[in-house]
Amino acid sequence: MGPESDDVVRFWERLGLPGIIDVHTHFMPEQVLRKVWAYFDAAGPLTGLEWPITYRYEEEARLAVLRSFGVLRFTSMLYPHKPGMARWLNGWAADFAARTPDCLHTATLFPEDGVEVYVKEAVEAGARVFKSHLQVGACDANDPLLDPVWGLLAEAGIPVVTHCGSGPAPGAYTGPEPIGRLLARHPRLRLVVAHMGMPEYAEFLALAEAYPEVRLDTTMAFTDFSEGFSPFPAAELGRLADLGDRILLGTDFPNIPYPYVHQLHALERLGLGEEWLRAVCHGNAAALFPAQDS
Repeated sequence: MGPESDDVVRFWERLGLPGIIDVHTHFMPEQVLRKVWAYFDAAGPLTGLEWPITYRYEEEARLAVLRSFGVLRFTSMLYPHKPGMARWLNGWAADFAARTPDCLHTATLFPEDGVEVYVKEAVEAGARVFKSHLQVGACDANDPLLDPVWGLLAEAGIPVVTHCGSGPAPGAYTGPEPIGRLLARHPRLRLVVAHMGMPEYAEFLALAEAYPEVRLDTTMAFTDFSEGFSPFPAAELGRLADLGDRILLGTDFPNIPYPYVHQLHALERLGLGEEWLRAVCHGNAAALFPAQDS
């Protein structure tokens, strides 16, 4: 599809990979996505900075772009910002996954009456990953309404990609302390810390060291854009290398203010080696989300 696709393909071919797996991409109902884009355009309070959307295309065009990059599997990260939305979003995501076989069936949740029922329904319908956005939802991971849900997801071994770091702006319930309390109660929960826990990188790396099922995704971390306001501390590179089996490629496609390939080059320039890159860009996610027979 053009020079950028060629650049992405060259990246993973150089590593001897069959393609890449991106655990943090956004597909959602069109009217919801338009509102998300409008929020970014207005530099809303949770961003507070200019954030042009690089891949502002119709759904089919966005899918074509990811496939041209050689993204073998991806997600439809979506999230409610108020009660009463999650079940509807889960219905949309189930339909999307059914018509998009290379998308991992994604679901979401919110602390509200009935959450345990619709999460169980989503699990039974084949959801393979959940998204929880503690910043946008202004919700507490330790809300008693969610406790049985975390237990259910831990038992099922279903990963939950969670925006729990305090970047780009802190929320009422963001930061490592609430997540530490959650993991103390549910140590087997497969929590995937979005954005490497930006800006509390060191604290979330420590949680991954303490809890073997905790992982972190690379979404927007290490890029020129994020390094400008939330640089990854050079002193933590050794820990990042040591946790190479627990880091997953994520990008935030399509809602990124730079080309997709820049996320890949940002990982490469960390200098952690080809084996680390192969694990992060493919192997770790392939193990977490093994291929299913159709």
